[in-house]
Amino acid sequence: MVVKCPVCKGTQVGKVGSDQYYCWNCFLEFNYNRGRVNLYQVEEDGSLLEIEKTELL
Repeated sequence: MVVKCPVCKGTQVGKVGSDQYYCWNCFLEFNYNRGRVNLYQVEEDGSLLEIEKTELL
């Protein structure tokens, strides 16, 4: 299964946790939860800042 970034639709995505992915094009982490995409910006200290919630089509 190839995971695509929900923002840029790129395939340069790595798995960083059991259900967490990182896009090397957008520099964002994301996961899927109950039909929704949760997007996170990685802060300088390594913490995650949620930036947007969108429903999957």
